[in-house]
Amino acid sequence: MRYPRAMPLGIFVLIAAVTILSIFAIERGEYERQTAQLNARATAIASALERRANASSAYLRAGAALLSTMNDIPADDFRRFVSELRLDADYRGAEGIGWAKVVRPSEIEEYEALLAEEAPGEAQLFPPMDGSQPFAVPVTYLQPDTERNRRALGYDMYSDAQRRAAMTEAEATSRPTATNALVLQQEGQGEAPGFLIFMPVFEPGVSGRTLKGFIYSPFNAEDFLQSALELEDAGNYGVRLYDSDTGNGTLLASTFNSDLENPEIATKTVTIANNPWRLAVSINEDPGISGLSMATLIFGLLVASLLMLLVRMLTQQAQEDESALAWFEEQASIRNSLTRELNHRVKNTLANVLSIIALTRRRADDVEEFATGLDGRIRALSATHDLLTQSDWGSTPVKAVVEAELLPYAQDEDHALDLVGPEVELAPNDALSLGLAVHELATNAAKYGALSQPGGKLTVHWRLLSEDLVRVEWLESDGPPVKQERSRGFGTDLIERIVAHELRHPVELDFNPEGVRCVLLIPVRQPSEFMIRANRKAPAESDES
Repeated sequence: MRYPRAMPLGIFVLIAAVTILSIFAIERGEYERQTAQLNARATAIASALERRANASSAYLRAGAALLSTMNDIPADDFRRFVSELRLDADYRGAEGIGWAKVVRPSEIEEYEALLAEEAPGEAQLFPPMDGSQPFAVPVTYLQPDTERNRRALGYDMYSDAQRRAAMTEAEATSRPTATNALVLQQEGQGEAPGFLIFMPVFEPGVSGRTLKGFIYSPFNAEDFLQSALELEDAGNYGVRLYDSDTGNGTLLASTFNSDLENPEIATKTVTIANNPWRLAVSINEDPGISGLSMATLIFGLLVASLLMLLVRMLTQQAQEDESALAWFEEQASIRNSLTRELNHRVKNTLANVLSIIALTRRRADDVEEFATGLDGRIRALSATHDLLTQSDWGSTPVKAVVEAELLPYAQDEDHALDLVGPEVELAPNDALSLGLAVHELATNAAKYGALSQPGGKLTVHWRLLSEDLVRVEWLESDGPPVKQERSRGFGTDLIERIVAHELRHPVELDFNPEGVRCVLLIPVRQPSEFMIRANRKAPAESDES
């Protein structure tokens, strides 16, 4: 209740924090699952690449074993050999199978004559030997015989450093060996990366090993990768293949989405024909937040909002209930105070009535006179009580009290009433005392004074002597002369004793021959709230400050 806004906000923040932690745990588990799937997929694709390369190497080994038994290798025999291999789907991605014989400088003319029979008028050994290498290894046959493959006939592969390095490694190990990334002669003006796998063929029946040539297969790197992915579908993963197992290898082929930033990548080393390459596999789509995390986020925010709204409603209801209880408590206290005040006022009024009865009885000669005097004074009290009731027993103006008591004479045109003074509010007890005094003075004036004959004038003027005291002057004129020899009546005693006692100031009452003059000094009490209300406002103001 002291912090009505902090509680709903705190609950919202708590539920939101729990939701965020749940999403973090879900995403962490999802990340670990995706990482495991990524590594599994990378392993599967690497295995598919190696299977494709091993299948090609197996064909080259078989060809090398056959060709090493032959002294010469005619074109027809080589074509028959390749056709009888009946290359199936395991050999996809390769441009074909070729034969490249070792040609020494003295054998160039013989080689070119052989090449002319295979491709008349088009092929010759290139680039020409410049004496920097002991021999050439030009492409002699390449099957299947296509326009694309004919571009490579006669090309001295030994003149290229990368091809030469792979040939040297293959000769030394007698194993199929792949080159690093290069551009195949079949590409012409193109720049699509590719590679070759060489298998050495040695002369038969010779002590030691004499290199006869190489049976080889050229590969377009993109086709090779796609053929491997037919064995193991990449799915939503991107694949990159590099010609080195280090980070600075040349990119051979890729199915990777380049629009992604900082993708999660799994790398594997792939051995392609005695040459270690690097395979990089990554998620090809931005996974974003998982469906379960999104559902958790929406549910958590919904629950947090509903709880915040519920607690806010409960807090508001509690505030309203507390305000209602405080109001009821205040009203009960006010009722108690009013009851005590009413009891006090009733006792005062009854005391005044008893005093009036006693004095009236003392001055009355008969019952009729007693009843008449008592009736008038009780009515004066009643009229003033009506004024106080209309103001909820708050402050009452001086003018209203005087007018209420002089109302029976205000309509009579035979008399002149002059009521003049500022707006001055009187406390309830002081208004009652003034009402009694004015009633007695008016009753006397109606019997013996200015209000008893036509032409009589009554002046009632009041003015503030200070902030807490008002002077009220009653003055009669133009009436019958006031008798100087007279007995002291009840009205005089009421004004000089009871009213003076209630007002706590002496009353000047003069019976001058020209008319009665009376001066009343009445306290002006500043209106204030009930103490219970004032006491309740003070703590509230201190809390707000």
